[in-house]
Amino acid sequence: MATINIGIIHKTGQMMRILLAEDDAMLGDGLRAGLRQQGFLVDWVRDGMAAEREISNGDYQAAVLDLGLPIKDGIDVLRDLRAKKINTPILVLTARDAIPERIKGLDLGADDYVVKPVDLYELGARLRSLVRRSHGQAQEVLQSGALQLNPSARQVTLDDLLVALSTREFDLLHALMLNIGRVMSREQLEQQLYSWGHEVESNAVEVHIHHLRRKLRSDVIQTVRGIGYTMLRPNA
Repeated sequence: MATINIGIIHKTGQMMRILLAEDDAMLGDGLRAGLRQQGFLVDWVRDGMAAEREISNGDYQAAVLDLGLPIKDGIDVLRDLRAKKINTPILVLTARDAIPERIKGLDLGADDYVVKPVDLYELGARLRSLVRRSHGQAQEVLQSGALQLNPSARQVTLDDLLVALSTREFDLLHALMLNIGRVMSREQLEQQLYSWGHEVESNAVEVHIHHLRRKLRSDVIQTVRGIGYTMLRPNA
């Protein structure tokens, strides 16, 4: 049976909502717990049909996909998702370490490939890198004018001064900065802030936006009436 190296993990990662598709109960539980300790929001499914459905319908920053899934094989899930033009970053996690299997997964559209057993620090770093690249961000630190956000350190600075944010405020700002120039609806932002089983208050996003504007500047986040919120590109 595949093993996993959890070790001691600190809560230094950013809140990114990901889907985990793994049928091994012990491994899946370890992966979910370890990634949560790194700050990821993790929804977990155990078969290929569920994985394809959730990735197709959910607003995930990335997915961790085991190839040896029941009901529908991970390779078929990957092929069908890409055929449907679903571009969610997918990291393939599998015990199939033969070179042809790696090549097949990458050729079908996988964005990265990790062979079990996997170190969770490496898995978390690879997921963060996938999300950055999918949003056109080569560097880890996100910047908009004088505003900077460091996901790993969970620090925000404005004019080189640290700004104290709550966990939800940080995660909301991170989601907006990853999507600068794009309008995000309240529902999209809620999906990035809450995983399955977490109750969302009806005005949670609005409250967090209000606090961010107070702590940063009132014009940092723009309201697009009837649609949602956006951060404009500098000098836009």
